[in-house]
Amino acid sequence: MAIVIRNARLMTCDPARPGLGMIDHGAIAFDGEQIAWVGENRDAPDGTMIDAAGKLVTPGLVDCHTHAIFAGNRANEFAMRAAGKGYLEIAAAGGGINATLGPTRASHGAQAAVNLLGHLRAMRAGGTTTVEVKSGYDLTTEGELRLLGVIPNVGRPAGVSVVPTLLAHLVPPERKADRDAYVREICERWIPRAAAGQLATSVDVWCDEGAFTIDETRAILDAAKASGLPVRGHVGQLSDIGAAELFAERGALSVDHLEQVSDAAIAMLAKAGTVAVMLPGACVQLRLPVPPVAKLRAAGIPMAVATDLNPGTSYSTSLPLQMWLATTHFAMTVEEAWLGVTRHAARALRVNAGVLAPGAHADLVIWDCEDPAEVPYRYGTNLVSRVITRGGLDMPSK
Repeated sequence: MAIVIRNARLMTCDPARPGLGMIDHGAIAFDGEQIAWVGENRDAPDGTMIDAAGKLVTPGLVDCHTHAIFAGNRANEFAMRAAGKGYLEIAAAGGGINATLGPTRASHGAQAAVNLLGHLRAMRAGGTTTVEVKSGYDLTTEGELRLLGVIPNVGRPAGVSVVPTLLAHLVPPERKADRDAYVREICERWIPRAAAGQLATSVDVWCDEGAFTIDETRAILDAAKASGLPVRGHVGQLSDIGAAELFAERGALSVDHLEQVSDAAIAMLAKAGTVAVMLPGACVQLRLPVPPVAKLRAAGIPMAVATDLNPGTSYSTSLPLQMWLATTHFAMTVEEAWLGVTRHAARALRVNAGVLAPGAHADLVIWDCEDPAEVPYRYGTNLVSRVITRGGLDMPSK
């Protein structure tokens, strides 16, 4: 028998409806893992009833950019950054991504898996039901494939849907002398094996100052295409080296960060239909310039918002916190922030989530409020009342 949530203030995020797709006196029915019906309360079908008592009901949140699988701790870098040290300065002193490689490699993925489980459970408690998880903190062939293999096994007990991504993060210190050979290894071993084993749904490349060059990135993207994997990119965080244009040419699912991007690249991204992923947590912590949100908006580029959960520059599991930063620091509207953690984030991942519409995954959140603005407005308070993933009922959070 269907489960029917009645007496809800539904925020459907359905593109067939205007704005956030609000239904003030709404109901929603799901049978199994998919939504079966959405509409006015008075027209609701019969079924086992959950009374929302006028509360806001939204799609489960979608976090489309995280580095949630890692071991180790970099709180010392937070202190250094607070004292005025820059990202590249900390990295040159042995910090940054390289500081996470040792602990992650030493645990052979075991501690990283334990940490990932904790991160995913915290995310679900905050309303997130779909999480993209990138590899990238081992940077050896076997280590990266091992991390990718762990991700889905941890997602199930955490009660969230996970989307694994193979990340070419940077060239590790021990491979600096043979960068070309390292890039070939990514192209000839990492990507084909990840594709053959269905370990990753896409390939991500950090193309920026201190990471992979344009030529190196082009080779990696070619290898992804040959293996049938779509691509996404870390672009324009530290400098604009023309990476956004390259990813637009390759029809990337998303380009993420974009603190620095040219007008020409924005036009190309709009034409390509690429999602721009805003990562305000890292932007604020690194004291970077704000992405050109007004220009992205004017170009009609869909904007997603994600946590960028990672041990160095954005150790946050909370999408409502990122929504607050997006609406204050980035000057996005409340509507843009909500679509950024639902429909647009789902589009960046190519998953059937982020909307309340027939046929979509039955991932829902009941909030202890009525107005969508309250969630980012009260960013320090967890307003989640109940989380439902793939139609599976659990006890209310409060």
